[in-house]
Order: sequence, then C-alpha cells, then structure tokens
Amino acid sequence: MDIRKLILPFCLASALPAVAGQCYSIQDGDTLRMGNDAIERVFLWNNGHLITCRITDKQSGKSISTAARQPDFVINRSEPSDGKMTVVDLPSDGIRPDRTVVTISYRLGDLDVERIYRLYDGVPAIAVDTRLRGTMSGVAEREVNAADRSNIEHAEDMKVKPVTAVLDRLSLPGNHWHGRAVEFRDITDWNNNLVDVRDFITYRKTTYRGNILTVTDGEEGGGFVFLKEAPCSGVQLAYKGDFISDFGSFMVTGIGVTEDDVTPDKWTSTYSSVLCTHGGGELEALKALRAYQKQCRLLDPDRDEMVMMNTWGDRSQDAKVNEAFCLAELDRAAKMGISLFQIDDGWQAGKSPNSATAGGSFKDIYANASYWTPDPVKYPRGLAPIVERGRELGIEIGLWFNPSVQNDFADWEKDAATIVGLWRDYGIRMFKIDGLTITSKKGEENLRRLFDRVLADTENAVMFNLDATASRRGGYHYFNEYGNIFLENRYTDWGNYFPYWTLRNLWLLSRYVPAEKLQIEFLNKWRNTDQYAGDKYAPANYDFDYIFATTMAGQPLAWMEAANLPDEAFSIKPLVDAYRAVQHDFHSGTILPVGSEPSGSSWTGFQSITGDNEGYLLIYRELNDEPEGCIETWLPEGKTVQLTHVLGNGKDRRVKAGPDGRIKCRIDRPNDFVMYKYTIK
Repeated sequence: MDIRKLILPFCLASALPAVAGQCYSIQDGDTLRMGNDAIERVFLWNNGHLITCRITDKQSGKSISTAARQPDFVINRSEPSDGKMTVVDLPSDGIRPDRTVVTISYRLGDLDVERIYRLYDGVPAIAVDTRLRGTMSGVAEREVNAADRSNIEHAEDMKVKPVTAVLDRLSLPGNHWHGRAVEFRDITDWNNNLVDVRDFITYRKTTYRGNILTVTDGEEGGGFVFLKEAPCSGVQLAYKGDFISDFGSFMVTGIGVTEDDVTPDKWTSTYSSVLCTHGGGELEALKALRAYQKQCRLLDPDRDEMVMMNTWGDRSQDAKVNEAFCLAELDRAAKMGISLFQIDDGWQAGKSPNSATAGGSFKDIYANASYWTPDPVKYPRGLAPIVERGRELGIEIGLWFNPSVQNDFADWEKDAATIVGLWRDYGIRMFKIDGLTITSKKGEENLRRLFDRVLADTENAVMFNLDATASRRGGYHYFNEYGNIFLENRYTDWGNYFPYWTLRNLWLLSRYVPAEKLQIEFLNKWRNTDQYAGDKYAPANYDFDYIFATTMAGQPLAWMEAANLPDEAFSIKPLVDAYRAVQHDFHSGTILPVGSEPSGSSWTGFQSITGDNEGYLLIYRELNDEPEGCIETWLPEGKTVQLTHVLGNGKDRRVKAGPDGRIKCRIDRPNDFVMYKYTIK
C-alpha cells in the first residue's frame, strides 16, 4: 500500500474535521481538537507549537481546563513558524491495530520539529512521537538540585526557570494533586527488585525517576497517566530525568538525544510520551494505561502465545546441542505440551564468548562468512530435520541470535539478512535477541533498522524474544512492537531460583506492564537439591504443576533440558494442555495483581478483566496454615460473583465481594493454586 495516498492535507483555516474511524483532529481558528470517543485534548495552535488548553475523559465526562502558558514541547526558545498538519489513517498490519496518525510539523529557529500523535479507536490515550532535524542548541544538562536553590523568603525566590527539554506537559489548576512515579529495573542478572514506587503530594519543583507517572485529583477524583516510552531510567541515553512536578504542572523530561545526535541531514527520534485519562481511581487509571499498552503489539494467538522450552537453564551451555540431542528433546518436549522449542547459543558454526569451549568471540563476526550457518559438525543436515520433526509434533523451532554489536550495530543489514534467510530456509519465526549494549543514538537507530527490516522482509512473520537480563537494552516500555521480553536467568546450579521470587517479579510488574508480554521461567526442581539444604522454599518442596502455574499469567518458559527430568515431570501435560486452551482468552484481558505480594507464605494471584462483568482469577496459596484466604481483588464491592473452576484444585463457588473487592478463597493444600472464570451477577 502506498502510504502517500492516505495522507490528507488539512487546511488550518477551516473548521472541517479530519476523521478516521472514531478518531478526529479538528481545527477551528487557533483551536485544535484531537481525540476519539474516549479522550479529547484541546490545544492552542500557536503555529504548530501546541499548547494544551483542556483534557477530557469522555468515559466519565470529566474535563480539566489547563493553566498553560508554555508549549507542551520545549526544546529551545525560538518562535514557531511554518506550522502544518497532516492526517493519516493507517490500517492494521498484523502488528499494530488500525490507528490515526496526526503529524504536526513546524520550525523553531534552525530546528525542524515533527510531533506525531497516535490515536486508537476507543482507547483513552494519545501518544506522541517527536522527530528533530537541524541544529539543536541551548538545552541544559539537567534540572538544578533543590539543595542548590536559595531559601524562600520572598515571592521572587519561588521562581524556578525551566532548564531542560520537555517532551510533554500538563499545567493544571489546584493544589491537591496526588502523584505516583514508578521506576523500573531490568538487568535482571543483577536485580531482583524490579519496581520502585514513589507516592507524593505535589509541591515545589521536584524531579522523579520512572517510566510511569499517575496523577489523581485529590478533590474531584479522576486524573491522568503519563507513560514515557523509553528504556529504564538507569540506562536511558542522554539521561536528564523523567518527570517534574511543580504544584499543578507536570512534565515529561529526558528526550534521549544530545545536541550532537541532531543534524540537518536526517530526522532523529526522541523518546515518546503517552497521555492517558481516567475518571476514577487506581483501577480506572491502570485500565486506561493497559488499553494503550495493548495497542503496541497485537496479541496473535498463533504467533505470540506459547509454552517454550530452552535447554540453557540446565547450564550445559552449548556442550550438548546437536541434531541427535534436539530430536530427542523434541520428543520429550511434546510429552510436556511444549509449543515452541528454542535452541540457544551453540546452534551456529561461530563460537560466542558464552561457549563451553574456549576462544569464542563476537568481534568481527562477519569475518567468518559461516558464523551464522548451522554448525556442520553438530547439524550435518542443517536445521531441516529439527524443524521437520518439530512440525510433526506440533512444536515450532526458535533460535538464539546476537546482533553484531561493534560500531553501533553497523552490520545491521547483514544481521537482518541472516535472520530473514533463516526464516526463508526453515520457516523459523522466533529469535531470541541477546547480547545488546545500546550506548548511543546511532546504535539504537541501527538496531531499530534491523528489527524493521526483518519485519518488512518477512511480512511481520518473525517475532523477537528480547533479553532483559544484562547491559543497556530496551527494558519494559521500549521496542514493545517487536515481540516479548525474556525476563530473567535463574539457575538451581547457583541456588538462586525460588518459585516465589519469580512469581513476585511477575506480580509486581503486572500492575504496570502487560503480563502476557513477559516470558517467565520455571525450572527442573529435581536438580541441585544440595544447593537448597534446609530451605523451606527450595524448588524441590513444590509440586511441578505448581511451579508451572507460577508462570501462567505470563508466557511460560521451561528453562531446562527435558532429558534431565524424571518420568513424573511429564504428568504436567494435561495441565499444560488445559492451560493452552484458555491461555489467549486469559491474556486478552487486563491482567492485574491480586492478594498480597508473593513472599513464600502469602495468598496471592492475578485477575484478568476480560469484560465489564467477567474475567479470570488465578489464585495461589503459598506455604501457610490457612486453607481459606481473604483475597483483595479488583471486583466491585457488594456484587455476587460466580466462580467457575477452570484449572488447578478448586470447585465452583459463589461469593460476595466485600470492601476492596475482598473475597474468600479455599485451597486445601499449601503451595497449590486454582484458576476460576468469574461472572459478576
């Protein structure tokens, strides 16, 4: 399709709407209205350098007029000129849904600016991507620390000048705004506490770290959410902070580029910002955020849902992988209900630094023209016998891949051609992307070119499994359109795998990150029991079906060699098969944590809200003495709820939701679980 045919020139002197589906962009004089049936944002045109005047949450009818005096986007102090607008109605490509793109272009002195707004039917969110071209100068390094400001004795002392670039802002009246800044950590080889939350009441100018800022009106209720689409705070490029609050003024900061990154000969993208509105409390805010997050990549049941096996979790590295090993593993994986078998590092002729043999390297990969071909000793017939046997068993094959990191991914075209070639030769659609270190804007751009080229050349068939375990990578809110997230490496060999630790990480992330986008591991509980001597939370103390069940809110990963499993391990197949039957429906909902934080001895779980009056509850009774637990959920208080047993150990029952959605659940044994389909009567 020629996208140029979809561009609709828009005359700014008219009052005619530019509408696509439920989405619209209407200009009347110096006022621009942009929105859909769920949200509206009204701007002062200001020659394209937009200033927000009002935001409306149409689902609740709540509207807030702003006290704005400055543009939403701040990069320099030049006067705007040559403002233009175009509207594009883009159909779904299988990765992204139908959407409307409104591009506002203008100049600020020697700098060209494009602000590209994305809207989706029925979603109470407006995202904005920003591109710059020309000369960027005069942007300060960072905000002044409050400790370096003078004490306040006079009104003049309260004035604080803006000294950093701003991606987006809302300046609202009133003094009773309650904020929550949520910071995330990846690099999970080193981090086991992945979410930090800072609650605050706004006061004088204060900076916050994080990718998510929720703001609630302490007087009227309702509010908004800012999502900064960027890597985690600790690894962002050109980091200047994430959010600033100043009484009722809220700003998204840290654009991810330096003055040297922006040049006259090309467009350079900054990090992006998303504004979501809601008219209620925390549940409405989280549902608004999740409604947007689900637009970043459509969840295709044939492509995105899986129960994967990867043998690296048993620490043999590449020592065992070969044709005979993989064929035998496939037969055993089928006995467990595995849908995708991923061959990690070691399938290729080249040796990586992680090889069990000495001498591996990622330096100058393409000096070895055979580096990314199947190892001729291990796979003398190539990968075809593996792929064919997998097809016979109903199991897809995936591969590990490490892009060429030297010179800011300068060999991205060769990497893309390699992946596309493997897809064409073998039909392989899933590639685990490992070893990334993104230290510059050029490197980030080249990596995105790699991913985009592969999707374009495979008609969006290929999916990337993005490793978040080390180095400087995309985190939880960047590169989301390309696949899912390989969350963590844990090994019984080192005694650092505990089922409740992994469950806790999934539980904490699921409030703010779609759980279905996270690949969650379960390990062979029979290995290395000596590493856990006397530990009541040792993996061996849990039933294998429970260990699998701790991963079900995400995408389960059998991080093990099937050859090392005893016969009893394969008894989980009926559970895996039953889970696969409901997996997509469960993941289609808004999945949020319920109960208490997993601690090894809690009542905990997840709720998937699939409709106004229905969804799923997945409940775990950890190691405690109470066969009945009172679980706080997101169910409406006072409503009768029918619970229909789906998986695990439980029976149909009817309950009434109390304050905070509390319901009573019964699980007779500790370290056990139940999944219900619920209906609100």
